[in-house]
Amino acid sequence: MGQFPGFESFRANAMLGPARLTGTSEAMVETAECAVIGAGVVGLAVARALALAGHEVLVLESSGAIGTGISARSSEVIHAGMYYPTDSWKAKLCIQGNRLLRHYLQERHLPHRMLGKLIVACDQNEEAQLQKILDQGRLNNTDGLCQITTKAALEMEPALYCRAALFSPATGILDSHAYMLALQADLESRGGLVAFQSPVLSVEADGNRLQLTIGGPDPSRLCCRRMVNAAGLGAVALAKAIVGLPAESVPSLHLCKGNYFLLSGRRPFQRLVYPIPESAGIGIHFTLDLAGQGRFGPDVEWSDRLSYDVDPQRGEAFYARIRRYWPGLPDGALRPGYAGIRPKITAPGQAAADFRIEGPDRHGVPGLINLFGIESPGLTASLALANHVTELLQ
Repeated sequence: MGQFPGFESFRANAMLGPARLTGTSEAMVETAECAVIGAGVVGLAVARALALAGHEVLVLESSGAIGTGISARSSEVIHAGMYYPTDSWKAKLCIQGNRLLRHYLQERHLPHRMLGKLIVACDQNEEAQLQKILDQGRLNNTDGLCQITTKAALEMEPALYCRAALFSPATGILDSHAYMLALQADLESRGGLVAFQSPVLSVEADGNRLQLTIGGPDPSRLCCRRMVNAAGLGAVALAKAIVGLPAESVPSLHLCKGNYFLLSGRRPFQRLVYPIPESAGIGIHFTLDLAGQGRFGPDVEWSDRLSYDVDPQRGEAFYARIRRYWPGLPDGALRPGYAGIRPKITAPGQAAADFRIEGPDRHGVPGLINLFGIESPGLTASLALANHVTELLQ
């Protein structure tokens, strides 16, 4: 069995001496205090928080770089938290995370813009739904959310059509990769390490220890006291590979694809524009990146396989839905962009699930935290979620 690249320097930086190896020569086992599985935005945030709290942290990532899964294919929106049920993890962690994230981005001078967001109703029925969003936002203590007149909305965005609107000043956009690089830098400055091409094949719960079998080009085994399953789309599969974890504590995974289409030509809006939410998503909305490229999406496409191809024909349905709030969308202005996959833990037609943050009190395995269904607003909630997981592991 080999050793993770950089493992000796990892232990030296953590001031814990040389790697401890136990067992026979045929099955040497390395040791670390905390293992975080997955180097997406949530895994990196959790690892950073643990390292800042003084823990020895090793992140195991199956690919060759950070943020190549869900984190690489988001809308890069800083959400404000008005949609989610009061006292749900999504609501609490999104609102806390929004404040923590804005402060972190400002403090670290990371690329972001607080553009604000308009949520619009285009008919009488949607006006009633818009009022429910406002009421929910107030119950959640969403920062700055307010109702504005149609005239005010049109003054803000002259190309817009709506009958009523809400404005969220706490919504913005960021460079998610720059954010993840900053999290990684913070982790490494405290002696932590990200081990790439290190997929976790199985885990065995043994008393107060967890024995991990690691694959990849340099297979190893690792013994740790604490483990956080932040594997995103792979979190359910990893949980099923944990010997000693009750099967009933592992949810089913349902893949929900979201397609984005890019806008050719000049963008119509300076702010983000969102319609009334739809089932399994928050509607085909307008957003843009920090370079000013406008895009629309995501839609909802349930799938039984991982595929990031965007079918150009899906764009045909985008036109009618976008023209409800932007009547001036020209024919042929949309082109396929990219797609992301939401790791849903409820099936099509079922009510949306909350984040599942499950520790020993739920499943009985000491030192193990499973993170299931961490979809939007996972990026926004990442710092708050990381703090919560750290508290659970303390």
